[in-house]
Amino acid sequence: MDYVAEGRKIIEHEKQALDLTLNALGVDFGRAVELVMTCLGRVMVSGMGKSGLIGAKVSATLASTGTPSYFIHPAEAVHGDLGRIHADDLVILLSNSGETAEVVRLLPTLKKIGATLVVITGRRESTMARYAEVVLHIGDISEACPLNLAPSSSTTAMLVVGDALALTV
Repeated sequence: MDYVAEGRKIIEHEKQALDLTLNALGVDFGRAVELVMTCLGRVMVSGMGKSGLIGAKVSATLASTGTPSYFIHPAEAVHGDLGRIHADDLVILLSNSGETAEVVRLLPTLKKIGATLVVITGRRESTMARYAEVVLHIGDISEACPLNLAPSSSTTAMLVVGDALALTV
């Protein structure tokens, strides 16, 4: 096996995914920027698994650029950490499918609290998207993983959208 060729193939696949994400970026991105800029509270970010790791990085970038932000793991959220969230906060949720059970179970409570929801997802018609005020659609992305299982291209796209959001703000 030519490892260099395989590595280049994976990078090319992720590059094509970023082209899809670039083309999917639209007016909702501007709305998300405005929501972050006018947020009177803090920006809470959450996601599960690899999307959660990307969410933690997005939160850190927001904080580094002057936006009060923190990450909450969705499992911790249902064990008391939802008390950190208030009506004047903005919540950014990440999930490629938009159906991640640990995140979806937060939605009714987040709505009850009155926080504004922004979702970064690959599925506009998902449960998470239906709850959100703004959906940042990354595009219909296939993973670079040969089995299309391991989050790779989708998390790269989420990271790029999160960076674009933080740096635009």
